Amino acid sequence: MTNIEFSQPGKTYILVHGAWHGAWCWDKVTPLLQARGHKAIATELPGHGGDIERTSDLSLDDYVNAVVTTANDQNGPVILVGHSMAGIVISQTAEKLGPEKVLSLIYIDAFLPRDGESLFALVEATLKHLTPDSRKPTLVENIIPSEDHTTNTVNPEMAAQIFYHDCSEEDQKFALARILKEPIVPLATPVRLTDDVYGVIPKYFILCTESRDMDKTFLSTNMPCKKVYKLASSHSPFFSMPDKLVDVLSGIE
Repeated sequence: MTNIEFSQPGKTYILVHGAWHGAWCWDKVTPLLQARGHKAIATELPGHGGDIERTSDLSLDDYVNAVVTTANDQNGPVILVGHSMAGIVISQTAEKLGPEKVLSLIYIDAFLPRDGESLFALVEATLKHLTPDSRKPTLVENIIPSEDHTTNTVNPEMAAQIFYHDCSEEDQKFALARILKEPIVPLATPVRLTDDVYGVIPKYFILCTESRDMDKTFLSTNMPCKKVYKLASSHSPFFSMPDKLVDVLSGIE
């Protein structure tokens, strides 16, 4: 596991990337948080970034244990930030670490689960809650499974439109060159969460209102959140508007 770390006084943010991505997606965010006196750690989930030796056999526990280890390496409490798929990861991580270690959970256009829900179940629920006025989701129809159905990828011809339509051409090229396959098992695994642990940790949702992958409005209501913020961004505000994203992140206790 590779971590990008900035040691400064202030709050400690652990940033967890979504499916097909890596710690690289936080490259603009970490120095901005550092400049505000915080500590920012962009965690590389197993099977992503430079760790691609084993992908098809990875589990949700592998993801969670990587974030738990990173969190326990820090002195004091942490704020867990999850983008997209990583909403599942930070939720299960928070259940394992407890409210003494996790100050809050921040979901960036992410999957916000209740006990017993998997990412796949949340996708199905979200699709059912779309209204005629909802933005048409494009991600589901552009996911390509591997022949053995252990991993999947995003249609490379559509990835820029789905994830980065408001990002610079430079950022689009940077991201498209790094997107990898994603193991299926973590996406299909239900989380195990309790009211006494996960339920008491404050939750915040950052809804990207211009996201083209899938309208997350329903997901922002799936669990009680202390506040739902809105950014007029694609699914990738860490590229398109990192300053505004950090304004929100740094304002959350």
